[in-house]
Amino acid sequence: MTSSEPMPRGVRRSVRLFRSFLVEQSDPHRFYSELAGDSIALLREHTSLEGRTVLDVGAGPSEFARAFRAAGAHYVPVDHDASVASVRDGGVVGDALRLPVADGSVDIVFSSNMWEHVPDPEAVADELLRVTRPGGLVFLSYTNWLSPWGGHETSPWHWLGGQRAIARYERKHGHPPKNRVGETLHRVSVRQGLDWAHGADADVLAARPRYLPDVAAHVLRLPGVREVITWNLLLILRRR
Repeated sequence: MTSSEPMPRGVRRSVRLFRSFLVEQSDPHRFYSELAGDSIALLREHTSLEGRTVLDVGAGPSEFARAFRAAGAHYVPVDHDASVASVRDGGVVGDALRLPVADGSVDIVFSSNMWEHVPDPEAVADELLRVTRPGGLVFLSYTNWLSPWGGHETSPWHWLGGQRAIARYERKHGHPPKNRVGETLHRVSVRQGLDWAHGADADVLAARPRYLPDVAAHVLRLPGVREVITWNLLLILRRR
């Protein structure tokens, strides 16, 4: 049962998100506030947030903490880095592969743009599902490697090879990028996420490009094309 009628996701929303995306480095507050608000709107299509426990795995920006708490959720951020803003403000230090949370104890597990940063993404996804209560939701989204932003700050040069993209970034900026393929960034595909979701003990409520209009959802049916066009895959599952 949803808490509100789904709002159409059209071109205007996508343009707004991508404009915010362009200022991630120069105005991170705008970017993360926009993304947090949009994430809450996506979740509200499937559940109410009022009084629900939300575990944010791979948390970081404080904008998500403020947005979820303003929506009435009991927001608990988890990250391996104790210094990130949301963890300093009532969060938990933990490994996504071994979450310090009991089985089936969380109403909503939220993980945004973390999957591509772990070496064993399917094992992490299994862990997200483990701590979700039956009937609860898992919100998982990530940037796939072959998308235009797959190399993160080294994009789009990652299309010529991850190590080449790193070397180019170092020549240009005089220091290595934060996101280095094989170390802090890993090659994940749209197919990986879809295969995991459809094999999980859960019902898939949503599977679509996160930032694109609804009309682009059909690209997930096109192997190869979807790896470039999707940009960021959104999965929302309800645990059985």
